[in-house]
Formats: sequence, structure tokens, C-alpha cells
Amino acid sequence: MSYGVWGLAPMASAQEQQAEAPATAVDGAAPTDDEMRQRYEAFEEMLHGVKLTGRFSIVGRDEGRASNEEEYFITRVTKSTEGDYWVFNARIKYGDKDYSVPLPIEVKWAGDTPVVTLTDFTILGQGPFSARVVFYDGKYAGTWSHGEVSGHLIGTFEKADPPRE
Repeated sequence: MSYGVWGLAPMASAQEQQAEAPATAVDGAAPTDDEMRQRYEAFEEMLHGVKLTGRFSIVGRDEGRASNEEEYFITRVTKSTEGDYWVFNARIKYGDKDYSVPLPIEVKWAGDTPVVTLTDFTILGQGPFSARVVFYDGKYAGTWSHGEVSGHLIGTFEKADPPRE
């Protein structure tokens, strides 16, 4: 995590992502077990071996200036047996920080759209972060906070070879 706390990564093209999204009950009813299984499988595939490239802003500091660059690489994502948690095996780069770490992260669903949900999530050596990040159509966007500092993040994601350590 970081000042841009992060997004996730893709599957194939935007059209393929939308075409492979599982169907959802039309009447607003809760998704069936089969629909959720399909969402989970699509989510794991979407985030397997992906690179997120984007920018983050800091509220009150970045007005009128260029945003800060951030980059994440997700090796893989697997569903935990505990509730809505997933383990993200990630490499995170922002500013002068560059490290790899497994992160147990809660993922909620807005219809068929995954939302990474962090609330006072502590990253070793970094402290607590909170964020809400939506992934859709090859893009991610959200908000983040870290202590007294907060902001926005946006970017794109695509399949990529893992970075060299």
C-alpha cells in the first residue's frame, strides 16, 4: 500500500472482460452461489499476473501540480476461506518505496464489480491505510487515506510479465 494505495489488474481486453462477467439476477436479488463462484473465478483470472500503472493525488497538496506516479504488480490473487478476504501477492512501487508482500484484503461487490476495501489496514513498516478502489474495464479508481493524509488514485491495468527483483 502506499500513498496511492492501489488498484488491481486485468484479464484481457475490456470487451473480453465484459463478455466474461457472470450474469447477475435481474430483479436485484442476491447472487446465487454459482454466480458468486463465477465472479470469484473471473476476479482471480483478471488479477493474475497484472501490472497497475497510475497516479495518486494528495488532497490539499497537489492542486495545480502533476500527480504522483505509482505502480503495482499483482502476481496472483486467491480467495481466503475467511469471509470476503482475498490474499493479494503484490509488488508495490511508489516514490522511493519498492517491496513485495502478501496482503489479506477484503473485497466487496457492487453488483458484478469488485471493490477493494481497506479500513485501517496496517502494512508493516508503513502504518495504517484505508481505501476503496473499484476495478472495471481495464481501469481502477478510488480514494485512500493514511493518517492525516488522503487523496485519490486512478490508473489502468494489464497483463504483464513479473518485474525482476
